[in-house]
Amino acid sequence: MTASTERLPSSFSLGKLLSRVGIWVLLLAVVLFTLYPVLFSFFGSFKTNFELLGSTSIFAKEWHWENYLTAWNLGNFARYTWNSIFISVLSTALTILVCSMGAYALGRRQFPGRGIIMAILAGTMFISIGAITFRPLYDMMREVALHKSLWSIILIFVGTHLPFNIFLLERFVKSIPRELDEAATIDGCGFFGIYWRVILPLLLPGLGVVGLFAFRDSWNQYILPLIFTMNNPELRPLTVGVISLKYSSNAAAEWHLMLAGSMISIIPILIVYFMTNKSFIEGLASGSVKG
Repeated sequence: MTASTERLPSSFSLGKLLSRVGIWVLLLAVVLFTLYPVLFSFFGSFKTNFELLGSTSIFAKEWHWENYLTAWNLGNFARYTWNSIFISVLSTALTILVCSMGAYALGRRQFPGRGIIMAILAGTMFISIGAITFRPLYDMMREVALHKSLWSIILIFVGTHLPFNIFLLERFVKSIPRELDEAATIDGCGFFGIYWRVILPLLLPGLGVVGLFAFRDSWNQYILPLIFTMNNPELRPLTVGVISLKYSSNAAAEWHLMLAGSMISIIPILIVYFMTNKSFIEGLASGSVKG
């Protein structure tokens, strides 16, 4: 009895050690599978096309920095970068504005049809932009003469971001004490004044999460911009313009230039994330405890 009791701490420590090792192995595997494609593209963008296709090493023997300049000039990336910035910034700004106003109205007011609106938002939250929606979206934008404009892409992005983001921000709005609304009303604020002066500043953590998700999705989207810019190359964003680097004038696959263009398109979203990383984590942590 005494011997078995003495063996319990050692067996317990061994099980705890094995569980920690298992967790670290799992985490390292996730990191490896996440970072390897990015590292492969990064180092491959500095190789020659011959080395990229013939070498098994991930690292470049010689660093060809001119690949980036060649990709920028051949791919008309100055124009494509502006198009991506235009789409992403306006999509993000409109998403934040519309979703915060919708969440405020649904979180602070009881009105006829509110339950129906919430049910519709909940149902459409699981419908994403896919093959089944491309044709009706294109026909709808053609009816309003926006199918040859970047505004069609922006409006579709904003519309598809609404359900989930309104649900998310509505939780934040409900967590804000109503006593603040009453105090603002006494000070002379109306319904919109309460939203602008009280609710909006307190929604900043949630707005940071919504804004980063909206910017990421609109920057990385490929199929939808491709459909709307197929007949107008000048309107292409970076994600679509990168494909034009795949083939050179002699019809040879220029994979090294395509990887360089891909890295150029990744850099802005990485900069945005690192600039907003702190507020993004705070918003997620704050949102995780909302009722």
